[in-house]
Amino acid sequence: MSDTDNDKPKLGARAPLGLKRTVETGKVKQSFSHGRSNTVVVEVKRRRILGKPGEAEAPRVEAEAEVAPPPPPAPRPVPVRPAPSNETPRERQERMLREAEEQRMTALEEARRREDREKAEAAEEEQRRIERNKREAEAKSAEPEAPAEPTPLAAPVAETPKPTPAPAPAPTPAPVVRRELQLDDSLPAPRRFTPVQRPERPQPAPARRAEPDVSGPPSASKRQEQPASKPARDQRKERDDQRRSGKLTVNRALGGDDGARARSLAALKRAREKERRSHSGPREAQAKQVRDVVVPEAITVQELANRMAEKGADLVKALFKMGMPVTVNQSIDQDTAELLVTEFGHNVKRVSESDIDLSLDTVDDADEALEPRAPVVTIMGHVDHGKTSLLDALRGTGVASGEAGGITQHIGAYQVTLKDKSKITFLDTPGHEAFTEMRARGAGITDIVILVVAADDGLMPQTIEAINHTKAAGVPMIVAINKIDKEEANPQRVRERLLEHEVIVEAMSGDVQDVEVSALKKTGLDQLIEKIQLQAELLELKANPNRDAEGTVIEAKLDKGRGPVATVLVNRGTLRVGDVFVVGAESGKVRALIDDKGRQVKEAGPSVPVEVLGLSGVPSAGDPLQVVENEARAREVAEYRQSVLLQKRTAQAPASLETMFSALKDKKAIEYPLVIKGDTQGTVEAIVSSLNKLSTDDIKVRILHSGVGGITESDVTLAGASGAPIIGFNVRANAKAREIATRQGVALKYYDIIYDLIDEIRAGMAGELGPEAFETVVGRAEIREVFSAGKHGKAAGLLVTEGAIRKALKARITREDVIIYQGEIASLRRFKDDVAEVRAGLECGVTFTQNFTDIKPGDFLETFEVELRERTL
Repeated sequence: MSDTDNDKPKLGARAPLGLKRTVETGKVKQSFSHGRSNTVVVEVKRRRILGKPGEAEAPRVEAEAEVAPPPPPAPRPVPVRPAPSNETPRERQERMLREAEEQRMTALEEARRREDREKAEAAEEEQRRIERNKREAEAKSAEPEAPAEPTPLAAPVAETPKPTPAPAPAPTPAPVVRRELQLDDSLPAPRRFTPVQRPERPQPAPARRAEPDVSGPPSASKRQEQPASKPARDQRKERDDQRRSGKLTVNRALGGDDGARARSLAALKRAREKERRSHSGPREAQAKQVRDVVVPEAITVQELANRMAEKGADLVKALFKMGMPVTVNQSIDQDTAELLVTEFGHNVKRVSESDIDLSLDTVDDADEALEPRAPVVTIMGHVDHGKTSLLDALRGTGVASGEAGGITQHIGAYQVTLKDKSKITFLDTPGHEAFTEMRARGAGITDIVILVVAADDGLMPQTIEAINHTKAAGVPMIVAINKIDKEEANPQRVRERLLEHEVIVEAMSGDVQDVEVSALKKTGLDQLIEKIQLQAELLELKANPNRDAEGTVIEAKLDKGRGPVATVLVNRGTLRVGDVFVVGAESGKVRALIDDKGRQVKEAGPSVPVEVLGLSGVPSAGDPLQVVENEARAREVAEYRQSVLLQKRTAQAPASLETMFSALKDKKAIEYPLVIKGDTQGTVEAIVSSLNKLSTDDIKVRILHSGVGGITESDVTLAGASGAPIIGFNVRANAKAREIATRQGVALKYYDIIYDLIDEIRAGMAGELGPEAFETVVGRAEIREVFSAGKHGKAAGLLVTEGAIRKALKARITREDVIIYQGEIASLRRFKDDVAEVRAGLECGVTFTQNFTDIKPGDFLETFEVELRERTL
């Protein structure tokens, strides 16, 4: 045996037993994540229990039982033998593998021993605990048998003496042994029960208490002293109930200290009502309550029953009797609902959806409530006749210099304060032909119309249109002959031309005022203002400012920072910040009011134009504005108007033969889709109207979407799906929209002048159709004979009757006015010579392409040429 063999641990070896020490050492293995572990040395200190000389032997026995083997000695490390100096690399590798295997086996043996030691310690600890519990149980059971000192509770109880057959000497009292038991900290604390009332015992009669009955057996007196003991299960249940009685529950906290479930308030009410009915006698029949039932155009049976306060089953039964098998969830019409309401004895109040809408207040205000207001003057006329320049001269501003193309493309509202502190509200309308509806709105909301006519240009189409709008609105007109500072100005010719349209000025014995002005030189402006004030005095313009505001939308737009903005002209009443209003199909609350100079104001009275912020959407130009009582009413009206607009858009006309043919014709026409975005509602409206007029039988404009505001991603997506270009008028696309447009190949076209937009769209539509082909007949000839030409071909002998027959021209052959061939002339000969042209009155021979041979004498030949011309709309 070598030294290394002696040092190896022996399997099955046990450590010797010894006295357990107060300080025990052990090792605890800690496991971590990723397979890591650590071994920690732990010391456990125990309190040494020393018994006194006079104490019982139980604790000493317990101490003797707590004998544990001493901790095993730490395993000695495997000695590492020095490596021989002359070993080869292979021997060194084998030695290292052998040493590693020995270390692994040593570690496994140590782990097995440690596990066995822990199991043994756990078993010994469990055995000690069982013995300790057994000793405590024996000590508790033996304690009542030993005589104990009398306690105050046991003093009043009288013991019945036991009968003895013969007197015996008094026994020697046994010594009282007191045992002090120590509680183990590892065990749970003993239960402490809530004291309960002691059960009453049957008390014997006093005589019997003095002379006890000794004839009975001894056990009888014992049964009389102690009550019958309950079963262990009942006692344990009673102790559990007593232990739970101290817990606080929700019912006990809310209902009272007793913890009993209290009756609900509804139950108490029912009990009181039942008691009251029992005292009052039989219940009398109540009279039927007649109700005013609101019946809309369509209503469900259940809803009608709820409004009538009747049972739904009763209504269904009545409908079944009428021959209508319906359920409570089905809808019935207004007439059927009226019959039901009448049958059940209620009053009917018929309503319709249109009752939700606001009705225009046409009642005139009282005369004492009216106050003078500023006149509203609309400037109208042809494009480039100086309307905006004249308004700038009156206001002292330069609006015309900042307009694109030098023309007005929006309707503007301004208020001018004169020298005498009086005010005049001016509306500037566009003069381009596309803004017809805008001019019509301007004439409809104005008091006076100023017709501006250039002295060097005379009456133009839009001037005549403005005259017609003024006559249709029934408002007075003042003719302002502008540009009289030019050399070629001729105001008299303008007055004469006005006679053609029944406009007679005062200089020619009429009732229409006229004034010669120059916006550039600012001459004649005072006379124009005087005539406006004179006309306003004749009209006696008054309005009531102390009422809810009513107005008209002049223009609307979508501002990037402020949201939907509407320019409103107040007709009557006063519009204040915070008012709730309905305008067209939109609703809102006034967040801010801005005047024509960009200043915020708190209120706007009659004839005052302001920009209103706080709308839910962009309204249409010309929509009326009305102030309502609350936001719920405003939303209700707006939702109804939106539903009406949606129904109009989606409604289909009744089918007829004419509509069917029109639909087939529209399907044959080419569609030119467009997406239009503009800066204001009026401009978009004018663009859409002008583009729709470009439609013809061959191509038709289709507006996919039109709106106010910048070009967004949704607009680009819609245009990309339909292959439509996007038209932006005074608006631009954001960065994300431009990126999507580039990726999808959507064309973005920006414009700031409306006639440039219309001309380019017209050219684009013409290009979509392609060039137009025009045929020109060059010559006609009659086929007299047919000759063979080669093996399979045939040649026709012709007599030219009209024009000339040329080689390589397109030709068609007709037989009895029916075209049988259309192609080209392959060869043209005269007397066996190839020629380029044969004129009328001469004979020639021709062959045709495509080897056409179905030629007969009597057929006619017609040659023509095709000219492609650019198409125009």
